[in-house]
Amino acid sequence: MTDPDTNAQDTHPVVTTHPLLGVAGVLLGALIATCTGRLMSVGLADIRGALHLGVDEASWINTSFNASMMFIGPFSVYLGGLLGPRRVLLACAWIFTAVSFLIPLCHSLEVVIALLIIAGLSAGTFYPLTLSFVLRNLPIRFVLMGIAMYATDIIFTTDMAQAWESFFIEHLSWRWIFWNGTVLTPIMIVLVYFGIPWQPLPKPQPGHPTPNWRGFLYASLGAALLYTAFDQGQRLDWFHSSLIIGLVAAGVMLILTAIVRHFLLPNPLINFRFLMRRNTLLLAPILISFRFIMLATVVSIPSFLGSVRGFRPLQEATVLAWVALPQFVLGVAAMALMRRIDPRLILTAGFSLVGVACLLDARITAVWAGPDFGISEAVMAIGLALAFNSMVGAIVLELFDTGALQRPVDVLTFAGFFQVTRLFGGEMGSTFMGHFIAVREQFHSNMLGLNVQLGNGPTDYRLLGLQHAFAPYSTGLTAAGRAAEVLGLQVRQQAFTLAISDSFLLLATCCVACLAVVAFMSTVPTQYRQVTAAPVDAK
Repeated sequence: MTDPDTNAQDTHPVVTTHPLLGVAGVLLGALIATCTGRLMSVGLADIRGALHLGVDEASWINTSFNASMMFIGPFSVYLGGLLGPRRVLLACAWIFTAVSFLIPLCHSLEVVIALLIIAGLSAGTFYPLTLSFVLRNLPIRFVLMGIAMYATDIIFTTDMAQAWESFFIEHLSWRWIFWNGTVLTPIMIVLVYFGIPWQPLPKPQPGHPTPNWRGFLYASLGAALLYTAFDQGQRLDWFHSSLIIGLVAAGVMLILTAIVRHFLLPNPLINFRFLMRRNTLLLAPILISFRFIMLATVVSIPSFLGSVRGFRPLQEATVLAWVALPQFVLGVAAMALMRRIDPRLILTAGFSLVGVACLLDARITAVWAGPDFGISEAVMAIGLALAFNSMVGAIVLELFDTGALQRPVDVLTFAGFFQVTRLFGGEMGSTFMGHFIAVREQFHSNMLGLNVQLGNGPTDYRLLGLQHAFAPYSTGLTAAGRAAEVLGLQVRQQAFTLAISDSFLLLATCCVACLAVVAFMSTVPTQYRQVTAAPVDAK
């Protein structure tokens, strides 16, 4: 059968006449992928209750989806270079729409996991193809607007997912955690269909090596196995589990095999040499650091409000909205600054403000509530907007400076590299933070417990006061038992509060380390003042 795309090359122009529709489509795809992952994370307890799953069983729900996204990240480079972004995005969007509709209708964990793997494989293609398509199809004078939209897309969706999930549970159903994608993805399909042009399948050039899929398969599978090990490591006690040992060993072996194969049989769809640039290599740990400091609003604050203050998810969402909602204005402001200022300076200001916000939050006490985070969240919102916009801006300047936008291989390599870095960085950060908070809570609990013992004056006085408070409602022995129980709960609350305070100090330290990395970045000759001064018809 003849490929319709090949016949269409005579009737369809290579350059679309509706590039803004295509840009909107891929940006919506990134939003859908981010939103689905975050909704599943914050709504895991609701999903677990609806499907009647235990904690251990339910832990594989997020793992299966995110590990599949990790798998398809490197493989998207191969698919995008071999088939073109339009074919990949349309096919995967239709698959994701159908699977997202079916998942809530299934009640077997095995079937749900299988469908989540398919959903992750399809949604994982939305990210790597987003920024590269935006840059290659948006007029250069609008490139900063595209960066601001992309940055706002990610930060806003990450922090607002809590509010959306709470709204679904309160007013609709847990099924909308998945049906949200079923509603939004068809809009993306329409935008991609009318915004990205038909293009003929690329043909191998004489004398050039033929594209192969095996190296991508090895790298993708290895990355997915390592991601799974990170995600399940804390629950399975790391290397005390044979499963974790097997996942790590197999993942490392597959990645090493992919590297060796690439140097023995170079793949024309990937160019590792393009990544061997000073700023590119330094931007990778900066991206990992940014994913880590975002845990202030993703993990630290929600964990405190839920565990210590007993906030419901909808109440937590109100606090996080203070960071999410200003992004629309702050993103435009960051874009305006990048027209005149080196992104490294904006990056420095952004991480500095986030560090200050974390230090403000490190003063947290067990009586803090939503309004107590007001000032720090305002500073955090400004810092995150400046940091993320300038970080993406610095990444894009690398492409402009090297002229890589004219070489699809380099753009796909660049996008695949930062997609893997983003996913691995986020997973390593969240895994480490979860372990860190647990260890620090245990430490503070032990230290507080040394001073909370019978015979100790303040302890006895506290127990006596609690016992008197419970005496009118219970017998003497029961009142004493309830007093001891409440005192133990108060000790646990204080220990957890101190652990959260330590997590903010850790995040502030990460900001300082990131500033040191930024200091080693070199000056890029091409700045946005030159880029945006391009002629009106420039692409």
